[in-house]
Amino acid sequence: MKKAIVLGASGGMGYSLVNELTGRGIAVVAFARNEAKLKSLFASNPLVTIHPGDVLDREAVYKAAAGVDTVFHSVSISYEQWNEKLPRIMKNVMNASTGRKLVVVDNVYAYGRQEGKRVSEETKKNPHTKKGKLRLALEQELKESEIPCIIAHFPDFYGPGAESTILHHTLKSVLLNKKAGYVGRLDIPREFIFTPDGAKALVELAMNESAYGQNWNIPGERLVTGNELVDMIRSLTGYDKKVSSVTKPMIRLAGLFNPFMREFLELSYLYENPFQLDGSKYEREIGALPRTPYEEGLRQTLAFQADEAN
Repeated sequence: MKKAIVLGASGGMGYSLVNELTGRGIAVVAFARNEAKLKSLFASNPLVTIHPGDVLDREAVYKAAAGVDTVFHSVSISYEQWNEKLPRIMKNVMNASTGRKLVVVDNVYAYGRQEGKRVSEETKKNPHTKKGKLRLALEQELKESEIPCIIAHFPDFYGPGAESTILHHTLKSVLLNKKAGYVGRLDIPREFIFTPDGAKALVELAMNESAYGQNWNIPGERLVTGNELVDMIRSLTGYDKKVSSVTKPMIRLAGLFNPFMREFLELSYLYENPFQLDGSKYEREIGALPRTPYEEGLRQTLAFQADEAN
């Protein structure tokens, strides 16, 4: 890999992907809508070419990808826009990936409810939500193309620049010394992945020819409860206010007035039972997965958010 484009470069995983790629000496086109944010993140990096644009603009994506050999698709949009925009985005990304390799950052929704089982790449995908069905349909469309692709499934993100995540909002309230909320029950184990770990694992896959044409699961360090995370946050910050559980009825009530929360409701099953990805295929065929301990990941994330706020 000599030159790559990261679509959604200003998002949490996109930011970490740009840093991981350039850290390996690979030139990167950083593509996202917000030019000011791209400049604030990457202007000092000589290996980054900033290219503002909208992934819904077919020609803009195609032109931005000129001269690259690998496309990283890490674009995320708000849930209420998925039905209208996600298929268009995938078509534009596929168009820009013709004659190139494509690496897709995906979530776990296509697997559907798994009732606490460890989920491997061989687990049958049986989505029961609208979002899961849509993700599976887009995956199948991509696999029917002739584009060499990697589809990587990740748990919930947290990390530097990962603003559109549930943990980000908890940490934001902590830094403001306000009462914080945590989505889901505090005593149920959950899985989160530190975005620099996810980026490192994904770039390793992208540089391995045999990884293309396959799905890969990239898990976090381990399952962790909200109570454990809160204890770590308190230890790191001295925060002493209450952290409340944001329950399903509360999300349902918020959905009466907020389109995002209305769409978020159908994903509440992920916060009701442990859902853990099995990374044994990766470790067997690629190598050890990066697993930053949660406390260190939280320390780095809090430091980044504090810097951004200043």
